[in-house]
Amino acid sequence: MKLIKLDAIDSTNDFLKRLSGEQSLENFTVVTAENQSHGKGQMGSKWDSETGKNLMFSVLVKNKLNNINEIFDLNVAVALSILTALEKNNIPNITIKWPNDILSDNKKIAGILIENTIKNNGEILSIIGVGLNVNQLNFDNLPKASSLAVISKKEFDKDSILNQLIECLKLNCDLLQNKSAAQLWNSYNHNLFKIGIPMAFSLPDGNQFMGIIQGVNSSGKLEVKLENDTIETFGIKEIQLLY
Repeated sequence: MKLIKLDAIDSTNDFLKRLSGEQSLENFTVVTAENQSHGKGQMGSKWDSETGKNLMFSVLVKNKLNNINEIFDLNVAVALSILTALEKNNIPNITIKWPNDILSDNKKIAGILIENTIKNNGEILSIIGVGLNVNQLNFDNLPKASSLAVISKKEFDKDSILNQLIECLKLNCDLLQNKSAAQLWNSYNHNLFKIGIPMAFSLPDGNQFMGIIQGVNSSGKLEVKLENDTIETFGIKEIQLLY
C-alpha cells in the first residue's frame, strides 16, 4: 500500500479526497495524521484525539463494490476489519455498535466515516476514515470512551495495528468483489452490540421506547423488534441507542 504520513492536517478524509481528485492513486492508498484540526465523525460530529497517541487515517478503496445498492457492504467490511485486527491484539469483548462504532467492554474505541463518490462511468470510489484510540489515557468528560492502552494496560505500536487492519480490509474487500458478502454480513450481525437484548431507544422528538435489535438490513438500517412484536427499521438519523 502507498502510505502518506502527515504531522497535522484538517481532515485525512478531506486531504485524501482532494488528492484523489488531482491525481490517480493506487487502491488502498492510506493517509495518516498525528493531529487533525477538523477530524470528522458521523452526522457532522467532531472527532477529538490527543496528538500522536492514536490512529487517525483514511484509505482509498475503489473497484470493490459491484453497484450502488451494496454501499453498506463496505461499512460491514471495514467494521469487521477493525474487529479482526483488534482481536489479533487480544482486545477483549469487541462489538460493533450500529452504524459505525467499535466498542470494547461497552466503551467506544473506534469510529468509522465512509464517504462515497460515484463517477460518470459508474465506478464507486470510497474514502474510509477511521479514528482508533490506541495509546491515549485521558478521556475527561468522555465516560463512554476508552483506548487499547487503557483496556490492556500497555502501549501499542500504531504502525503494526495499521498494517494489520489494512491487510484485513484488503481480504474483506476481495470477498465483496467476489460476491461473498453474505459471510461478512453473518459475522457483522453476530458481533452487533446488544443484539437480541431488550434495551432503550430514543427518537428525534425525544420519545423513548423499549425494543430488541434483530440485526441490520442490506440498506444499513437497524431492525428493531417492538413491544407489540412488530419489526421496524430505522435509519442513522432516526433512532439513538441508549446504554
